[in-house]
Amino acid sequence: MTALRDEVRASYAFAERNFYLTRRTWAWEVSFLVYSVASALSITLIGVDQQSTKLVLSLMVGAIFWNYLSVVFGWIAETIAVERWEGTLEYTMMAPIRRSSRLIGQVAYAMVYGLIHTGLIFLVLLVFFRDLDLSRANPGTAFAFMALGSFSFVGVGIMAAILPLLYVERGAQMTFVVQSALLLVSGVYYPIEVLPGWMQVLAHLSPATYVLDGVRKGIIDGASVTDLWYDVWPLIVLGAFLIPFSLRSFGRAEAYAKRTGKLKRVG
Repeated sequence: MTALRDEVRASYAFAERNFYLTRRTWAWEVSFLVYSVASALSITLIGVDQQSTKLVLSLMVGAIFWNYLSVVFGWIAETIAVERWEGTLEYTMMAPIRRSSRLIGQVAYAMVYGLIHTGLIFLVLLVFFRDLDLSRANPGTAFAFMALGSFSFVGVGIMAAILPLLYVERGAQMTFVVQSALLLVSGVYYPIEVLPGWMQVLAHLSPATYVLDGVRKGIIDGASVTDLWYDVWPLIVLGAFLIPFSLRSFGRAEAYAKRTGKLKRVG
């Protein structure tokens, strides 16, 4: 019990550190929130222009839930870059703390921050689009897919975090490329059927594809989780594979970075 308590406290310490970092850079966070709100509104207003309530809801779901997934991905993928900017990467990696404890703290904070950030955007959109009929919406389905998708995206984010660890000068930019590719193939604002055939194959490898499809059908059609098993089982499989694989890959990358002296602030 003592060992477990120490691990929980260590994970909490990393989450708390991220909170203080967010508080210190609050102006950047507010700017990012304003940009996210403006982006979501701009996309959703396309549905208003087309006078289609279903399109409005579809675009709103895409904007809101992609924001959540991208925030979770960003916090995890950029954790190494942030450590390097702060000049604490060497100390963190060399500290006698389990890698799992460190990552659990980072992931927990990313999810909580993502929920708050996305919730604020959702409230603003509700103010702008008060006439939307959400009587058929199934919130339980939306939350279930958010939870399942979070775990899958955690695996993708941890693998992306390897890039700044191995590539000191350009790793952070490479994580943005990964995020942009996921945005393109995941059907955030359009059905994946409009993509070329080879891109549709990539779309089925993205957890966001199944999350967005499940959330849309839950909110627009009122579908339950059991009705959407064809979206649920891929998320379970992806999460079960990606998290252990990403942890193992990150461990190997960390060992390589320590051996080759890449744990430094600048390239």
